[in-house]
Amino acid sequence: MPDRRDLLKTVGIAASGLLAGCPGSSSNAQTDDGSTATQTETATRTEEPTATAEPTPVGPMTAVAAEWSVYRARLYDAVALGRAGAPAAGATVAGNIFARFEGANGEYGAHERLESTSEAAYEGFEGALGDLQSALSEGNVEAAADAADTASSALQTAQQAATTQRATRVFDLLVIGSRANNAGGLARAGAVEAAGPVAEAATISFEDGLVHDVLESADEGVYERFESALSTVQSAAGSGDGEGVVEAAGTALDAAVEGAYAIASAQAVADTGHLATLQSRGWDAAAVSLLGGPGADYAHAATLNSYRARVADAQWLARRGGTDTAGQMAQDVFAHFEGAAAHDPFEEANSEAYEAFESGLSSLTTAIDDGDTSGIGDAVGTVDTNLVAGIEALAGGSAPVLQSGFFKARFADARELYRQDKNAQAVTVTQDLFERFEANELDFHETLEETSESLYETFEEEHLTSLITAYENGDDAAVDTHHQGVLDALLSFESEYTPAVASGSGATYMAALGFDAAAVDALGHDARAAELGQQALAFFENGAAGYHEALEEADEELYHRFEDEALGAVISAAQNGEDVYPPAKSFGDAAVETVSAITAASGGSDAPVPIAQGIFQTFENASVHDRLESASQSAYEGFESALSDYVQGLQSGSGDPASFAAAARTAQFAVVGAVDAAPSGGTGGSGGESESDPSLSGGPNVVEGVPEDADHVVGMQAVAFDPEELTVNVGDTVAFEHAAGEAHNVVAYDDGIPEGADYWASGGFDSESAAREGWESGEGAVQSGQSYVHTFETAGEHEYFCTPHEAAGMVGTIVVEE
Repeated sequence: MPDRRDLLKTVGIAASGLLAGCPGSSSNAQTDDGSTATQTETATRTEEPTATAEPTPVGPMTAVAAEWSVYRARLYDAVALGRAGAPAAGATVAGNIFARFEGANGEYGAHERLESTSEAAYEGFEGALGDLQSALSEGNVEAAADAADTASSALQTAQQAATTQRATRVFDLLVIGSRANNAGGLARAGAVEAAGPVAEAATISFEDGLVHDVLESADEGVYERFESALSTVQSAAGSGDGEGVVEAAGTALDAAVEGAYAIASAQAVADTGHLATLQSRGWDAAAVSLLGGPGADYAHAATLNSYRARVADAQWLARRGGTDTAGQMAQDVFAHFEGAAAHDPFEEANSEAYEAFESGLSSLTTAIDDGDTSGIGDAVGTVDTNLVAGIEALAGGSAPVLQSGFFKARFADARELYRQDKNAQAVTVTQDLFERFEANELDFHETLEETSESLYETFEEEHLTSLITAYENGDDAAVDTHHQGVLDALLSFESEYTPAVASGSGATYMAALGFDAAAVDALGHDARAAELGQQALAFFENGAAGYHEALEEADEELYHRFEDEALGAVISAAQNGEDVYPPAKSFGDAAVETVSAITAASGGSDAPVPIAQGIFQTFENASVHDRLESASQSAYEGFESALSDYVQGLQSGSGDPASFAAAARTAQFAVVGAVDAAPSGGTGGSGGESESDPSLSGGPNVVEGVPEDADHVVGMQAVAFDPEELTVNVGDTVAFEHAAGEAHNVVAYDDGIPEGADYWASGGFDSESAAREGWESGEGAVQSGQSYVHTFETAGEHEYFCTPHEAAGMVGTIVVEE
């Protein structure tokens, strides 16, 4: 069993979610005017439905309760992914729920109102959400399902406290209906077998839940249709009938919506609940691609990865005197990027990295023109660092495969430098790869070790370290052995993934070999350029971890253009003594195209579209359509516009549910007559920044702003440290700056700092336990506009965390070097 701290480090925070659930508990029911009435509920049916429902006050808290239903639905999204064999994706969804919740502030934000409505529910929800994430990270789906039940029950308690029992039964039914519809989402993604258990769990929740008898009493016909549809989903899934699952799941959701209006004692309650259900379906559309192949974002990340290899080639070629071709390489990266499909997604995923990348490219071009070797190195470092940030944001869990492709490209560079008797430069390149591996850049080290410990040992211990030694000793035979050894080990690692994912690495490596051919040609080595082209061809013909076959199946015309025309032109130009760079550039462009073609054909980007289109069709025919338009024309238009943009984005492979979710939330407030109370911002808060809480205090070394003499800055995002790992020198000062979300603290693990190091934490505490206790008293807080400052005097790894967000994976490491 992994250590909890190590586990939390491995859980990423990404940006999507899928599917839905429902239980029950006890609470004090609070009306919108603040009055309360004691209520008692259990997760099973213990009360008879009353003939006359209690009056339901309607106002902004009704919309907040509906928003909590979205969170309840998304809890079960994560579980459904686990049942479909993708628990790691489910853990990512759980982390995203946590991140979105932390940003849901403002007077009527889901986060702030949950805490003020019921502190017990708030703590129960956050604690269970952390358990959900941990269980899925460990692959324990049943424990995850239990945690989802607990978290959902906490939210249900708050819904009852904020509205009434009757209104909460409306939300219960819609959440169960969303859960049933999730089975259809799984079937669309090809996980038909998993749809059965998902529908069965939803059925059990309905049979055991309080809403069962309430619906049967309110409308027996709807009740029977709902139960029949739930049963049909299970039987269709059992027989492998995917289309039958999708149809029956949709029928179940339609019946749930109709039942919600039958149950509701105020139409507006059902209206806001229905709009919340449509929002949940938007998250479903974004997340269902996690069960397919890699999506467009992965192809964009592969494009960025190819740039890393190209600028590295420009650097070593410039050092060898080929400045004209090197300068052209750098300029062409810029030109390609400006027109690339990856351009806008990179900017949206990490605007700071995007801007720094473009700035670095400009500096690189200037440095090459000026013959400034030091400036070239600095610029390449800037470009690479920010491309890595972009890849991390876009590729997610597949980033290690792209790193493998980059490693192969750089190993090829080292081999070429050695062939040119530049042994020291070959050592430098290979040593750099070793250091990147040890630093776990793009999670490559840990992923390789987790995939296969023997493969990890073969790569690092048997070949990588020996390759460095072979370059140092000028041992030709050993260089040949260990160079091939690292390439074979990396190819074996890539073969553990789908051909669609492996294609990103294959394209990076093959394009890099093409540019290597152009580089050695520029240095006057035509024969070697031809050999490199042949080497790329042989790699592709031998399968390239499924890349070859995947491309041929995805786009036969592109397959021939890539292999026969583009790569053939590189080889022909080298053999005929022509300039190799122009065909190498065309070959590199074609390589980028191949990844997009393969990912599009793999299914990862297609499944969400019909789900999102279904939202549009449902809304156009729904009774809430006209009532939303009457309640607020701007909210109505914003909802339709955001949904239209979302559908179009999914069709182009870049859909983001956040904007649609924000528009849906505004609509939820509009139909209860409280549009002006709707939270602003895509995360559900007021721009992501929280106001300072006067009840919290910072203590020693918590200052306003960031000191000018700080050597490094770590941004504290909503639920993550950025960067998560930072390398500094002894004596360097680090400022941990509040960047987003609620108040944070910074606490070193007692057993996570070097022996002999002074303990450190915001608030000036002398131990981890004291810091944790201090946080409970409001001490050691770092709030908006503040930073915690610490100077590191002891070499080694310093591991730390944020107390309120530790369960969401907010942990970090400072590596202090002598």
